[in-house]
Amino acid sequence: MSSILETKGLTKSFGAITAAANINVTINEKEIVGVIGSNGAGKTTFINMVTGYLKPTGGSILFRGRDITGFSPRQVTRTGICRSFQVAQLFPELTTLENMLVAHAMLSKKRLGMQAPMKSQTNIDTAMAALSGYEIESYADAPVATLPQGIRKLLDIAMAMASGPDLLLLDEPTSGVAIEEKFGLMDTVMEAVKRSGAASLFVEHDMEIVSRYATRVIAFYDGHIIADGPTEEALNNPEVREYIVGSELHLQKPEDDQNAEN
Repeated sequence: MSSILETKGLTKSFGAITAAANINVTINEKEIVGVIGSNGAGKTTFINMVTGYLKPTGGSILFRGRDITGFSPRQVTRTGICRSFQVAQLFPELTTLENMLVAHAMLSKKRLGMQAPMKSQTNIDTAMAALSGYEIESYADAPVATLPQGIRKLLDIAMAMASGPDLLLLDEPTSGVAIEEKFGLMDTVMEAVKRSGAASLFVEHDMEIVSRYATRVIAFYDGHIIADGPTEEALNNPEVREYIVGSELHLQKPEDDQNAEN
């Protein structure tokens, strides 16, 4: 399995405060990685540096061997990395379909919207296929301002994936989503990611989500990585237990959901 993202000694300081220190991470193709840590631990700082929203104080970021340190968010997107945000970045006055059309016009590698009118039938068909991939095509004509939180999250991720990235970074994808909807949302997202062949790295506070969907976990504490390994191993790390997940970790397994339904 070959690596696609590598950070070396990545550091970010704000005056006398070091938000991230000497972060060395390698992400492999098609890998699904959960990033955990309490508020202020450095995980979002790490994501923001990789995606160009923060410039590192030191260290480097390599994507497929290319140094992208200091790239702007737009430049990072063009290299093959995309992201979603904790608060969905949408156009509330437009419909779901119109949002998807805008994303394809701005981000698609094929630049479909630049070759024909944005609402050409070809572009509409492409946008509808993208919405269908996230099971939200029934909301195509609904104004975004009226959408439930979970649907907004799915739309935001679908729009980010319009660029056809090799790496998707998600910032708390289940934040604000109802408990009974979180697994369904993540099932949809992870299936779409697998179909695309992209790797994914997601920041999450919900350990049930992390344990179910991540094959590997990176744990941050006080700006440092304190664990990086297979999910079960990382979640049982003594420091992770002490500083992040607590001494007793009760996780709901997929079979528990089925038993509850029967």
